[in-house]
Amino acid sequence: MIGGFLGAGKTTAVGKLARYLSERGLRVGLITNDQGRNLADTTLLRWLGYATEEIAGGCFCCRFDSLVEAAQRLRDRSQPQVFIAEPVGSCTDLVATVAYPLRRLYGESFTVAPVSVLVDPIRALRVLGLEPGGSFSEKVLYIYLKQLEEADLIVISKCDLLDPARLESLRAALAAKFPHKEILAVSARRGTNLEAWFEQISSGTQEAAAAMAVDYTVYADGEARLGWLNGTARLSAATAFDGDRFLKALAGGIQTRLRTAGAEVAHLKMTLAPASGPGKLAVVNVVRNDLAPELGIPLNQPLEAGQLIINLRAEAAPEVLEAAVRDGLAAVTVGFSTLKAGLGQLEYFRPAKPTPTHRFQTAAA
Repeated sequence: MIGGFLGAGKTTAVGKLARYLSERGLRVGLITNDQGRNLADTTLLRWLGYATEEIAGGCFCCRFDSLVEAAQRLRDRSQPQVFIAEPVGSCTDLVATVAYPLRRLYGESFTVAPVSVLVDPIRALRVLGLEPGGSFSEKVLYIYLKQLEEADLIVISKCDLLDPARLESLRAALAAKFPHKEILAVSARRGTNLEAWFEQISSGTQEAAAAMAVDYTVYADGEARLGWLNGTARLSAATAFDGDRFLKALAGGIQTRLRTAGAEVAHLKMTLAPASGPGKLAVVNVVRNDLAPELGIPLNQPLEAGQLIINLRAEAAPEVLEAAVRDGLAAVTVGFSTLKAGLGQLEYFRPAKPTPTHRFQTAAA
């Protein structure tokens, strides 16, 4: 499992790990997870060419049987030797509710690798009080910190964003708060330290210690403070338009509306796939209120029609997210001659109280 809070860079890391393993002759199957449907991560990973199953409607911990079934579907289709699972970014207690049940109930089928938990370095500096900036409420941060507490490996992702002094400050703060944890610093974008991390995942096994204590009342309250929105839209225009400029403008417009509403963005991710020219995909991300939208994968060519997927998570009422997306989409579309945008499926909600299928204190019966 590659875990971590929303916006930590999990999907990018999953894609890099899948490529690393594939290049070494291993067949890989990926499993994505979300509270809702229409997941941008699934679209991206399939576009990268990997067999991918999506589990919607709740975290692995509450959909354990669905996780096993997804692995079985992948096994039947492509016979993977390695499964990489990316859990919901607002979930914790995955060792007791996923790793230990797998070891107990399906130990003859699965060996569980060390559980990695990624942290965005800028977000982590703010959460740990090392630098000022927007953060989340106390109960949302309870989830954030519990994720790190249960990690076998704490992975500072995007380490290229920090100079050596800030990186060392963050590493020291994490080590002080979570002693005896192994802490790695990597950059998926630049390839920094990825091989060392991937070697530990692929050669090691998950630690078998007593499961951490979790207050499920606080946990549920923290999840319920997050608004969740997944949606699609169909774009069409009489004349070709710049899809990259559209994505960045839309992301910026949604971000501005949320900032004005006092909502802290956890993660906004959108993909745009042209209706023609298969093999093309654009991806844009926003992971903080004060960070400009980042076009991680550009189209680099105009299009006349396409399918947009919008995944937005922020600490705000779901209705605030819905208004930001609707108004942002309408406002940006006006700026592109002949462009029309029709919203398709749109769901916005607060996550339900987590109710694990299993919860084991130890790995062994």
